[in-house]
Amino acid sequence: MSAELISGKDIAAKLREDVASDVARLKADHGFTPGLAVVLVGEDPASQIYVRNKGKMTEEAGMNSFTHRLAEDASQAEVEALLTSLNEDEAVDGILLQLPLPKHLDEPAAIAKISPDKDVDGLTEASAGRLSLGKPGIRPCTPAGCVILAKYALGEDLSGKNVVVIGRSILVGKPAALLFLEQNCTVTIAHSRTKDLPEVCRSADILVAAVGRPKFVQSDWVKPGACVIDVGINRIPAPEKGEGKTRVVGDVDFDAAKEVAGQITPVPGSVGPMTIAGLLVNTLECAKLRRGI
Repeated sequence: MSAELISGKDIAAKLREDVASDVARLKADHGFTPGLAVVLVGEDPASQIYVRNKGKMTEEAGMNSFTHRLAEDASQAEVEALLTSLNEDEAVDGILLQLPLPKHLDEPAAIAKISPDKDVDGLTEASAGRLSLGKPGIRPCTPAGCVILAKYALGEDLSGKNVVVIGRSILVGKPAALLFLEQNCTVTIAHSRTKDLPEVCRSADILVAAVGRPKFVQSDWVKPGACVIDVGINRIPAPEKGEGKTRVVGDVDFDAAKEVAGQITPVPGSVGPMTIAGLLVNTLECAKLRRGI
């Protein structure tokens, strides 16, 4: 029997509606409009998709959207100068540096230039520290969306669930592990050096795939009835669509895994929308905190 599909689109739409209502109240009661600035360096296809959708959704929620594009060969100094200027811009409440950056750039150094007060992706040392210490703060959008999707599929109480997160990046893997730990789950972080990765994955009640490799997770890695959350967004050739055409797939072999899992997220259409909705939620929260509201 095929797994139940977890529709992030529906959940994200409700979150965006709530944000739009709050933004309208802020405009009416306090006379300001929250603003989100996104910085894109280079031409990464997946990043292009996200940046385009983020701008559209930000404006639909009634917020100001500022997109700054830098060339693939932009220098570290150029990137950091732009981030510094956005820190000082009163019209900007949230700053998102779209990752990954081109390989010649120093990602940690660039992230460190973002003011923690405007860190809507929760990646600065201050934000990451608050998460690791269990203190309130802005949480990374994609991992937070994964937790919401798991709760939607399995119920609000995730206590005692075995969670395996494949991937240990600062963007998804590590914060996802901490966020599921906050939900009283038992968490394993798997990665390229993990021994017998398929067997580790088969222990998971909730399997989170965040490795950036198309169809990496096979169906026999999935525990029957498990909840599978696929964070991946990968472009692969699609000759059936015509020469040079591509299509988007996740990190999980979806067609095969859905015959084993209990619940599974499709790609595209689940984690992606949740990430954008979470970004809007965080921008609104930053706007309020900066003004003491």
